[in-house]
Amino acid sequence: MLEQISVDSWWQALLVGFHRGPSLEAEALTLVLIIAAAIALSVPWATWRWFGLYVTFVHELGHALAALMTGRVVRGIRLNLNHSGETVSAGRGRGGAAWSGFWGYPAPAVAGAAMIWAACSGWATAALSAGAILLLVALLFIRNLIGVLIAVGCAVLAQLLVLYTAREFAAYVVVCLGIALVVGAVKDWFKVTAVHTRRGRLDSSDAYILARSTGVPAALWLAGFAVVIGGCSYWSLASLGGAVI
Repeated sequence: MLEQISVDSWWQALLVGFHRGPSLEAEALTLVLIIAAAIALSVPWATWRWFGLYVTFVHELGHALAALMTGRVVRGIRLNLNHSGETVSAGRGRGGAAWSGFWGYPAPAVAGAAMIWAACSGWATAALSAGAILLLVALLFIRNLIGVLIAVGCAVLAQLLVLYTAREFAAYVVVCLGIALVVGAVKDWFKVTAVHTRRGRLDSSDAYILARSTGVPAALWLAGFAVVIGGCSYWSLASLGGAVI
């Protein structure tokens, strides 16, 4: 009976979340504190070692969703505790493979900017509900034990946010997570760029893999990542600016 009540409560919270609420309006000091909290999640190693696993998960989901967009079949996703991951998909043609390969590093920035916009536009709880569903579905594609643990942890936290985050507080939570994802995307872009400039493990770089499979120089792929991440950063700032009262 308790289990049934719990499932019913989760389902009702999930459905209610898709109703639009008031747009985010906050004083400048409040937004500064939210930004500080997001940076505290995504910059110091003590927190990044855990939050970075979520960023990696979003990175791999970016590959998977892009692959599905082109009709490719996603064979599986692997996640590791060292913030590395792998998404395997199959399909015909190099175009789909290149499209899928591109949308890893930009994915956290796109997701983060979308979350910030959603919160500022009154759709914070919808962002939480949609994210919770997406993470649950993503569990079907995980193919290693560490990946399962990471994915389950992210999915459980997402469901708890849906169940226990009050509507009036949800916008702050979504904005904080969104900013942290954008910061994480910027951080990972500098990391992958350093692999190329310092001649690190190139086989771990999406830009290198794309260059090898398409013949387009890795520098251009890195620039493409930067354009999307930079655009998302600008969109995020514009959304936050419109929420200041």
